[in-house]
Amino acid sequence: MNRFILLTLLTFLFNVPAKSQDLVGKANTFIQLLDTAQRTKTLYPFDTEERYRFKYIPLDDRKGVSYNELNTAQRKALMDLLGTCLSKETVKKVNAIMQLDLILKELEQRKPEDHYRDPGKYFVTIFGIPSDKTIWGWRFEGHHVAFHFSADKKQLVAGTPNFLGTNPAIVQSGPQKNTQVLKEETDKGFALIHALSSEELSKAVIDTAAPAEILTEANRKAMIDHPAGIRYKELLPEHQQQLLQLINLYVNRYTTLFAGTMLKEIQTAGLENLWFTWAGYTMPVLGKPYYYRIQGPTIIIEYDNTQNNANHIHTVVRDLKNDFGGDMLLEHYRQSH
Repeated sequence: MNRFILLTLLTFLFNVPAKSQDLVGKANTFIQLLDTAQRTKTLYPFDTEERYRFKYIPLDDRKGVSYNELNTAQRKALMDLLGTCLSKETVKKVNAIMQLDLILKELEQRKPEDHYRDPGKYFVTIFGIPSDKTIWGWRFEGHHVAFHFSADKKQLVAGTPNFLGTNPAIVQSGPQKNTQVLKEETDKGFALIHALSSEELSKAVIDTAAPAEILTEANRKAMIDHPAGIRYKELLPEHQQQLLQLINLYVNRYTTLFAGTMLKEIQTAGLENLWFTWAGYTMPVLGKPYYYRIQGPTIIIEYDNTQNNANHIHTVVRDLKNDFGGDMLLEHYRQSH
């Protein structure tokens, strides 16, 4: 049996059915803990242009209620809600990325009253009414963290755009020296490129210079028109497995059930249609920029480390069918109203 198929099946076998049922309950628990002013900030209709807003840079004008405005109980309820959509490991990464803003504030010698870098400047927005009978969604977004979720009743049906970034990618000094929040994403990318034969490498590496940013940026429609690099079917079997393991790392940012659904869609669209692309340096050296991408009919995954002397990572997952909930979910919503 193809190892990728086996991994997909295992995600379903080890899924806890109650997890998806928690989604509506956890969302409503969070809403019920908000006061009137907080609810006014947080709640939006599902069919609104605001739902398509996607920014992963520091901003002061995000819609929703910020982490800074939440009390202890509300913050716990928020993390519980995140835990119905994301794996425990991803929730840890989100919290660690939030705290990196304190390191940036110190490195940039900002004054205490300056809130450009602020680990509490992450916002929650809920679109529609979470219930067992409705289509709804929610967003958690701030500097270097952006997750957009859409649900049909109790079931999570979309979880992208999904962005995680780190600056610094590797903390160079202080109590958190050598901290690497996105170490796995880095190590597995290099493990794959280093495993390739010279013939495979000549196809996979498309440029000696890495792009300055992920190519899909924060665009509403994620599209890279011309796939490049090496195709899955051109890889040796052992390298195919490494590529699939890299895909699994990104898809398993979500809870088991939803990750299994995404993996099944990738498989159904045809593993032979996957491309792996590398640009820039092929050795992990500070100051040497590099970039990789996985692209298929249903997914684009990008990793870019070029900014701040190549010590600043951006990663993104875009579901080409279901970004922001997808057109079919929106049409279903409109027909039911």
